[in-house]
Amino acid sequence: MLNVLKTYQRYKMKILLIGEYSRLHNSLKEGLEKLGHQVTIIGFGDHFKQFPVDIQFHLKYQAGVSRFIKRIVYKTLKIDLVSRDIEKQFDVIKKQLTQFDVVQLINENAFNTVPKTEKKLLDYIFKHNKNVFLMSCGTDYTSVNFALNKGFEYSIFTPYFEGKVSKKSNYYALKFTSDAYKDLHKYIFKNIQGVIASDMDYHLPLNDNPKYLGMVPNPINTDILEYSPIKIENKIVIFHGVNSSKFYVKGNDLFDEALKTIQAKYADKVDIITVTNLPYTDYIEAFNKAHIVLDQVYAYDQGFNALEAMAKGKVVFTGAEQEWLDFYNLAENTVAINALPDVKTIVEKLEWLIENPHYIEDISKNARAFIEKEHNYILMAEKYLSIWTQHSKN
Repeated sequence: MLNVLKTYQRYKMKILLIGEYSRLHNSLKEGLEKLGHQVTIIGFGDHFKQFPVDIQFHLKYQAGVSRFIKRIVYKTLKIDLVSRDIEKQFDVIKKQLTQFDVVQLINENAFNTVPKTEKKLLDYIFKHNKNVFLMSCGTDYTSVNFALNKGFEYSIFTPYFEGKVSKKSNYYALKFTSDAYKDLHKYIFKNIQGVIASDMDYHLPLNDNPKYLGMVPNPINTDILEYSPIKIENKIVIFHGVNSSKFYVKGNDLFDEALKTIQAKYADKVDIITVTNLPYTDYIEAFNKAHIVLDQVYAYDQGFNALEAMAKGKVVFTGAEQEWLDFYNLAENTVAINALPDVKTIVEKLEWLIENPHYIEDISKNARAFIEKEHNYILMAEKYLSIWTQHSKN
């Protein structure tokens, strides 16, 4: 197997990455290209975040009269115009999506269509490519059911359990519990070579799944994320980036409450920056001056925004649970701050940093070192290549 792996690593592979969340596939592509492979990304660019893709799908019927028409047509005829339009876009370019050495789906709903259409598009992918892999990234059947069954102490469904989020507004996640999405899940797992988790929030639900091939930490391109050593000279800058569609799911309401207390108590020591729904490039620019970044609450591990902030030397409030500490053999509050779903605790941790600014400088250095060691995009690309190679058909 080792000789086969070395052969595959020398061989210039043709790789198709379907879908994009939070720049994951872009960073993976950059690592794979550094290793000499040919990579194509198709997808939507993750909506308002506007990540680059090689083949662009466009989401129509998202606002105004067209959105109203879409809803009426679905309600009366049960026809999803968005899915129908994406299928038409797919048909135009589908001949470009064949004979890849490896295909990877970002998620169980990578084409963002209803299950019937999703299966139709995936059927073409499966028939024309031998080795298709799935990422567990974003909500999917396995992680959603694990969370709903209280497999986590807290999760993205905690606001739903607490009545902060309605069933309707949480549809994007709850849809995976429906019979149609369960059937899609089974269809995908029947046809893939295996599934790879992107972090602990997806690793834990998959642990006993026979199709599970292991976790590969999110790849971060440290070459394009400049590290700036933190020196506290004047006020401490706290940055809070909000995705309005996931305001409660990310715990932004808890951060808001905590910041009110901090602003009232430490107005002479802190500057607070809050931004909403910024495209990726603007978001990165906005938090450059920050010392502390408030990312998300209901997670056990870090997502992409947190990891990229850590790469730039920010002290990030995010998922950093004991399972994550154990996995990487870390001590608490040395690399990232675990943002628990409790305003009082968030305030206390912010106060600790404000009153002991030397810890901010220490954590900043540790965060960058951690990303370089555990999330380097080239090292992670090599891990993907290893898994793909070991589990591919000849």
